[in-house]
Amino acid sequence: MKKLLLLISILPTMMVAQEVDYNKWSISLDAGANKFFRTFNPGFSSDTPEFITVNAGLRYMINPKIGFMGDIGYSSLENDNGSAEFDNQYYRGSLQLVSNLTNLLDIRNTWWKNAGILFHIGAGISVNNVENPQVDDLDWLGNLIVGISPQLKLSERISLKGDISLLGHLSQDLGWEGNPINTGFIDGGLFTTTLGLEIALGKKGKHADWVNSITDNSEIEALKEKIANIETDLLDSDQDGVADYLDREPSSVSGVTVNTKGITVDNNRNGIPDEFETALDRKYANQAAPVAPVTPTSYEDALKKLLADGYINVYFNTASATPTTFSSDAVNYLITYLNNNPSATGELVGFADKRGSSSYNSNLSTRRAKKVYDLLLDSGIASSRLTYKGNGEEPSGDSKTSLQLRRKVTFKLK
Repeated sequence: MKKLLLLISILPTMMVAQEVDYNKWSISLDAGANKFFRTFNPGFSSDTPEFITVNAGLRYMINPKIGFMGDIGYSSLENDNGSAEFDNQYYRGSLQLVSNLTNLLDIRNTWWKNAGILFHIGAGISVNNVENPQVDDLDWLGNLIVGISPQLKLSERISLKGDISLLGHLSQDLGWEGNPINTGFIDGGLFTTTLGLEIALGKKGKHADWVNSITDNSEIEALKEKIANIETDLLDSDQDGVADYLDREPSSVSGVTVNTKGITVDNNRNGIPDEFETALDRKYANQAAPVAPVTPTSYEDALKKLLADGYINVYFNTASATPTTFSSDAVNYLITYLNNNPSATGELVGFADKRGSSSYNSNLSTRRAKKVYDLLLDSGIASSRLTYKGNGEEPSGDSKTSLQLRRKVTFKLK
């Protein structure tokens, strides 16, 4: 039952924690250098590095670990001093799969808090546009691209982004300088390095790049604290079926019936749990002689008779010298009677159940009697009117009810 309650209590928190609370879209713009390699005809070459390369991208993150990106790029290529003259304008467009390695490897909450690395891989189409009077058509190529993009968080929306990418090309008919060339299935290489900015789009406070998972550390700690509080609330120290945080009597006797607030049921308010009285009635009712009608008596006389007949007792838990909560009324009855009868005197007699050694039980019963004695003195009863003693253990059965009835202090009028 407790586990079910715990699960029910946690589920709303988990559902709230799983709500998306970050931006998924971002745009980027970066520029840098390039190096075209392979697929030059003899006598042609370019500078290393060659400027300029410009890229622009639009990215969507499905979650903080994976997403997609569409991007376009431009690179210019000219001859170096040792090459025949040429001028190349290169354009490309690609669709790529993106993985946030920092989040994927779960290291966001280390020193990588404001830094990250994206990995991207994909394919697209490129155009090789060369100013060459011998070639009238553009050279359309397929491209394969792979790269990494280091990130540095500048604010919740803006990040500094670097990129290192390698491209291979398919079905290339012209060399980079613009002359026909025989190539393999994958030829013409391009290496680019760029630096720029990435801007998060959306109304949320942060972008998916900067969260570790669906919940960040603060949310995880809050959830742990909530679970710990729930577990504490569900403790039931006295095992009466009422959790401690709802229990107004958290030290009730084990096995005794309690109400929904954890208070021992004592309908006649005589300081004895109704369940104990029921057990006594079952045991002695049939053995009792018929009782003749009695003349109504005063409250004081009735209270005196209850005291004399041993109906008003103060009860204790196992091995304890502190009265149970439900015995507070019995102590109040004693105080009321003694206050209303200044000449009355009496003796407090303590008892223990049969468990434990004789010497231990004798000492425990004396401490119990002394405890009630002290309570009466604290309420203003003169010590000259009271004595106390321990009577040791009282014979009993083995049931919880029988044992409980022996852990008591009785008041004997003198």
